[in-house]
Amino acid sequence: MKTSIIGYPRIGSLRELKFASEKYFRNEITADSLLATAKNIRLENWTVQNSNGIDFIPSNDFSFYDNMLDTAVLLNAVPERYKALDLSALDTYFAMARGYQGKSGDVKALAMKKWFNTNYHYMVPEIDDNTEIKLTGKKPFDEFLEAQKNGIKTKPVIIGAFTFLKLARFTGNKTATDFVDSVSAAYCEYLEIFNALGAEWAEFDEPFLVTDLSAEDISLFVSLYKKILSTKGNVKILLQTYFGDVRDCFNEICGLDFDGIGVDFVEGKKSLELVTENGFPKNKMLFAGVVNGKNIWRNHYGKTLITVSELKKHCGEIVLNTSCSLLHVPYTLKNESKLPDSVKKHFAYAEEKLSELAELKKILSSEQSLETAEYIANSALCSEPRSGLNEAVREKVAALSEKDFVRLPEFAEREKIQKKRFDLPLLPTTTIGSFPQTSEVRANRAAFRKGEISEAQYEDFNKKQIADCVALQEKIGLDVLVHGEFERNDMVEYFGECLDGYIFTEKAWVQSYGTRCVKPPVVWGDISRAKPMTVKWSKYAQSLTDKPMKGMLTGPVTILNWSFPREDISLKESAFQIALAIREEVLDLEENGISIIQVDEAALREKLPLRKSDWKSDYLDWAIPAFRLVHSGVKPETQIHTHMCYSEFADIIKEIDDMDADVITFEASRSDLTILDVLKENNFRTEVGPGVYDIHSPRVPTVDEIKSALHKMLDRIPKEKLWVNPDCGLKTRGNAETIPSLENLVRAADEVRNEIK
Repeated sequence: MKTSIIGYPRIGSLRELKFASEKYFRNEITADSLLATAKNIRLENWTVQNSNGIDFIPSNDFSFYDNMLDTAVLLNAVPERYKALDLSALDTYFAMARGYQGKSGDVKALAMKKWFNTNYHYMVPEIDDNTEIKLTGKKPFDEFLEAQKNGIKTKPVIIGAFTFLKLARFTGNKTATDFVDSVSAAYCEYLEIFNALGAEWAEFDEPFLVTDLSAEDISLFVSLYKKILSTKGNVKILLQTYFGDVRDCFNEICGLDFDGIGVDFVEGKKSLELVTENGFPKNKMLFAGVVNGKNIWRNHYGKTLITVSELKKHCGEIVLNTSCSLLHVPYTLKNESKLPDSVKKHFAYAEEKLSELAELKKILSSEQSLETAEYIANSALCSEPRSGLNEAVREKVAALSEKDFVRLPEFAEREKIQKKRFDLPLLPTTTIGSFPQTSEVRANRAAFRKGEISEAQYEDFNKKQIADCVALQEKIGLDVLVHGEFERNDMVEYFGECLDGYIFTEKAWVQSYGTRCVKPPVVWGDISRAKPMTVKWSKYAQSLTDKPMKGMLTGPVTILNWSFPREDISLKESAFQIALAIREEVLDLEENGISIIQVDEAALREKLPLRKSDWKSDYLDWAIPAFRLVHSGVKPETQIHTHMCYSEFADIIKEIDDMDADVITFEASRSDLTILDVLKENNFRTEVGPGVYDIHSPRVPTVDEIKSALHKMLDRIPKEKLWVNPDCGLKTRGNAETIPSLENLVRAADEVRNEIK
């Protein structure tokens, strides 16, 4: 039995790529220095996999920003506006990812969306009618040879042709079917080169196959791969799926000339059933995704053995695999010096998952599997009782009734009350919450954590930052202010530290997009509020201004989705526990004079099942009520805001309206106007603030650019319901671009107000 992984984290075990990339963006290092850092990371990744005996080690899973962007560049899907900048290949790539504003021109970045049901973001390839799809780059081949030079045999990995076309954005009249021949030809050439280089295997990642597929989708997939596989030569082809099961196309997949098929047995609800009921081709290898690539809990070997034993009855050769790329978990527990061993022994980061695959391989290769030392130790670990359980919290959840999820009076009446209370102008301006976190802010937090300064010194510094932030917002002319969140690190980690039931890591960084990394906390036990979390800072900020000051909270679904969740209770149970804790904070803020409270649900869409038939029963039936539970107890005159990040919302717009918030802000700057049309078509009642500029790009939007966006929004949204704001928080930006951007935002709103009065 052999072992494989789909992909490995690429930011470096201590975020070396992040820091090198950001230095490059600031012109502090050369391109050669950045490339050298990347090369070191790749070698370290391959070496650790090799030392753990992984038989199928991936190459080309590394990326400076995103693998979908890499694939677009490889296939020449580079829009003309980026080519016209006449930058180096590397800087053109980063312009597509981040936008560009400088002596060579001014362009926005490509659209960015969530990668299926994860917190990772991908860059959306853009294809117009004049795009000539062809193989243009060398990255996969160079990295394959790089590994080979270091004595490591790899299977090159690439986003498959079907998923690439399904996720691309077509800006002209042509559709995916118009590019079948050119895309197939490019992938055929890709395989021809790997044949010449002596590759034994090539992996095509096709996660789109686990979504709801139409007959046209399946026809597109089959037509692509009949062409591609006809020229595979001596290279064996692995079709790799993940994030679910392939129930719509299992037989079509098995009927094509793949040499291996990767199936997810962690998130794939019907994966085992598909194999046991339909059988599996004996001439193909099953790459069985049995080690969870998304969560950090140790694999339960007993359960895995049951799955593999059943698969053995129906399959020929089985390869033990991860359920998805290990991109979604941290690097290694070796960097966790503060977690006690009693906790760490329950966790497996990316490197430890390599060890799990090795141990499973050893156990399954033994004639006495259940008597191996590895199996016995794992069984003992998995049978240990969990600490951190709180019966009082569970009783509160059990006692919830229907009225706890309903806010009165209804929205229309609340809207009138709030309009009168706040007396805001048309197109009120605000921000999403956070302001730039300077090196001084981070240094102050670090010094306090290390005990180098007192709590009073720490708080005095933050109060000065808040006062400066409030004064700045008043000077700029924003209508609804925020305190800037200078006391917070990661938005979920901060709240988790104020809740009982969480455990926090030291170096468990995970890539969210580009150089942006997050450190998800771990839901260890039952969740409850240990202490007020934001009241002190919000109350102080409100005392500095007569304008409304938003209280800033993270919602229960986002806190859960951006944590590593428990696996011993349902997500619904965890979400309601967190919602009760956030509800206490909301009521405390209201009691202390905060009249506008924003409860961010940035990740609401993230855990939405990929199968529409599962949306309500598996997710929406508890995710939407969890949010309503948070705010159902506030007064009619208290205005509840929420915010959602880069994602697809159009197909759940009615459920979002049913969250019963008073105002919702969301990303719209990198997307087309479809979401605004959907709001209009569905008579969306909630007031809305579609983001008017992209904070993930360092460029400063012009006044005319923002005005143009606002006029397009006003064509679809009543002027009485439209708010003006950036599309996300400003934490990761610098003051140099934030201040002029907000000044332009306010000026644009003022000019449009005068035009529509």
